[in-house]
Amino acid sequence: MGVVPEQTTPPDDALTAAVLTALATVQDPEIHRPITELGMVRSVEVDGTRVVVGLDLTTPGCPLKDTLTRDVTAAVTQVDGVTDVAVALGVMSAEQRADLRRLLRGTDAEPSIPFAQPGSLTKVFAIASGKGGVGKSSVTANLAVAMAAEGLRVGVVDADIYGFSIPRMLGVDRPPTKVDDMLLPPEAHGVKVVSIGMFVPKGQPVVWRGPMLHRALQQFLADVFWGDLDVLLLDLPPGTGDIAISVAQLLPGSQILVVTTPQAAAAEVAERAGTVAAQTRQQVVGVIENMSWLEQPDGTRLELFGSGGGAHVAQRLTDLTGGDVPLLGQVPLDVRVREAGDTGSPVVLTAPDAPAAVALREVARTLGTRRRGLAGMSLNLTPR
Repeated sequence: MGVVPEQTTPPDDALTAAVLTALATVQDPEIHRPITELGMVRSVEVDGTRVVVGLDLTTPGCPLKDTLTRDVTAAVTQVDGVTDVAVALGVMSAEQRADLRRLLRGTDAEPSIPFAQPGSLTKVFAIASGKGGVGKSSVTANLAVAMAAEGLRVGVVDADIYGFSIPRMLGVDRPPTKVDDMLLPPEAHGVKVVSIGMFVPKGQPVVWRGPMLHRALQQFLADVFWGDLDVLLLDLPPGTGDIAISVAQLLPGSQILVVTTPQAAAAEVAERAGTVAAQTRQQVVGVIENMSWLEQPDGTRLELFGSGGGAHVAQRLTDLTGGDVPLLGQVPLDVRVREAGDTGSPVVLTAPDAPAAVALREVARTLGTRRRGLAGMSLNLTPR
């Protein structure tokens, strides 16, 4: 892997060499590595000023074949001496796909969860809430897109198996590309995404018990080629059930971000979600208060759900965990957040100056620049 197969044209052909150099600038839109490095270039045939590029796709139904064809054509057209370009599409053989998996994973061993390895530098944030309806998924989607806009490589796992909504909120309308037992996640707004919603027919419920939920999450983390991510966000289901426990087992280094509303009842339940993190030896990185107030035309704030819930949860979790659990931000009510989520373009992109978008971008910057530390984390040490 990593080299182009022997070509039909002479190796000293200057035009062929120039075409190959141009092809090395074309990246696979899902894997984000040069197509020459991935072994996708089958052949380069030169006939005068006409060039035919043989390109092998990872799967017959590759959803981005038109994008690849366009990018290859554009790159080769720029080569001096080329006036006509054609792309002959083919499909990788089983052996080629095995080589590709080996190249991407770096091993023939069974897939493992890269984010759980000791040397992983990916920050993993699990977005939790005590109850549903507090805007946890919209917070996740906006944080992911805001971080990507800051230049970070971001992935999102929609771990809310029963109530998945991330695909719609990020505008993802196709499933991952399958290369044998490896999945290549679709990307939207610079964010790689995987959700159970990509695998079930529209309107069909997911009726699974604990072991199946655990296996699905494990596959999303291990069988998906995420690449080198800076940040991975997990949108957890509300409450303290099976998925929350599985995250602690599969990703022991993950950090918990608790979302609540100002309402006292919601804050009490959110506190329980954060308390689970202490029991599973995970760090609670902070609290986000959503729907904090509705700004009136005269500039006053209407606190529809009361006030103080986020600060209360942050203080209680600080006391319970022994680490600093700050209130990272307060996100006001804004109809544009809902509208943007319904159309698949988060508000941090569609209305970046909206107060809710400003608050979410600030939280994203805080999390994106946060360094790993030991504060608030259990070291499993027992005094003698």
